[in-house]
Amino acid sequence: MPEHETNLRIVLISTYELGRQPFGLASPAAWLRNEGYHVTVADVAVEAFPANAVSQTNVVAFYVPMHTATRLAIELINKVTQINPRAHLCFYGLYAPVNETYLRNLGAHTILGGEFEEGLLDLCRRLSANGRLYAHNAQGKPVISLSRLEFMKPDRSELPGLSNYAKLCCENSGSKITGYVEASRGCKHLCCHCPIVPVYNGRFRIVPVDIVLQDIRQQVEKGAQHITFGDPDFFNGPGHAIPIVQSLHEEFSDLTYDVTIKIEHLLKHERLLPILKETGCEIVTSAVESIDDHILEIFDKGHTRGDFIKVVRIFDEIGLNLNPTFVTFTPWTTLRGYQELLATINELNLVENISPIQLAIRLLIPEGSRLLEHAEAKKYIGVYNQEMLSYEWRNPDERVEELFQDVRNIIHNRQRDGTSRQIILQKIWDCTNAYSGQNQPLTIQNHRSRATIPYLNEPWYC
Repeated sequence: MPEHETNLRIVLISTYELGRQPFGLASPAAWLRNEGYHVTVADVAVEAFPANAVSQTNVVAFYVPMHTATRLAIELINKVTQINPRAHLCFYGLYAPVNETYLRNLGAHTILGGEFEEGLLDLCRRLSANGRLYAHNAQGKPVISLSRLEFMKPDRSELPGLSNYAKLCCENSGSKITGYVEASRGCKHLCCHCPIVPVYNGRFRIVPVDIVLQDIRQQVEKGAQHITFGDPDFFNGPGHAIPIVQSLHEEFSDLTYDVTIKIEHLLKHERLLPILKETGCEIVTSAVESIDDHILEIFDKGHTRGDFIKVVRIFDEIGLNLNPTFVTFTPWTTLRGYQELLATINELNLVENISPIQLAIRLLIPEGSRLLEHAEAKKYIGVYNQEMLSYEWRNPDERVEELFQDVRNIIHNRQRDGTSRQIILQKIWDCTNAYSGQNQPLTIQNHRSRATIPYLNEPWYC
């Protein structure tokens, strides 16, 4: 039971988190309820906007872990202020501090990034003091906190059921209800284009093993057959990660999982990859970003085209499924380079592993990005577009800009008619040929059956 009761009410809202049940609602809900605060959680990606709860609350806090989530949350600000103009408005999560100025101009009173649970708790304590439940005074905790928190088991009791979220799918074996946990937050690395860097600046924080396992257990009890580890990089701390999956497999031998790991770490810790396979890892997502070594150097990714190809070969030998992601359109993308990417994906027999949206991802440059300091990037960066939450840029070759629009349209049409990934690649290849004035043929590799490749049925976006 909580130490004390309070009249303060808080509504935590998630707008989008890649089809996952939001850890960013469940974790702070546990902290706040533990002290007696009345917490309503709402994931408006899968359920209705909680208008009644908002009308009666003292605090509305939007969880913004990513670009799309932030834009969707901004669209709800007017709705909240119309329903309850006295409510204290808070934004928390990775994209809150990098958009602080804009969010405050829109009416936000508190901005929390990094380890946000403590900041949310502090906010509620301050508003509860002396009955000042609607105060809009300046926040007490810093905008970015990297405190080492004492995590508690997330409270998922009032979130929509796991069946409402993305599932692990495989045509050969059907679909699996999927849970979501975080074993760490932040990242050791300083990739120039990464939105984690302005907040964590090369640091990461772990969630204790017992808390992670407790969270997994409660989701298994609710039907989870597969777990997504949402860590930015699961091998930032392999000494922390490996015991988790070994314990997981020992306790739930049929439970599968997926993780995200850098190419650099997959090579550095190659000896650990068989353990992933043995303990039920179905997919390893890796932010390859590009196969152009010049672009990889600008991004400071820590790997090369050759490293990526080596990882693909290792995964083939072990029998692990690699899910590469890309930033395909940048100021440095050329028609030739884009065509080389398509050809390489085909040659490595990865056509069925890669979601088509990955072929149309455009570089975002948020406030605080290290690219703003990079001499190569400064040549192309324009004004900050508040609506897009990104600095504008254009490729110097207008044909690449036009190709980007055409590729987006091809993929959008695919979402309506269910065109196969092989046909999509062929259409994009033909489109690129047309812009380059060439007629290079492409023979689609078909060594790996789509029916054998597991995938999450919420396409990765940003």
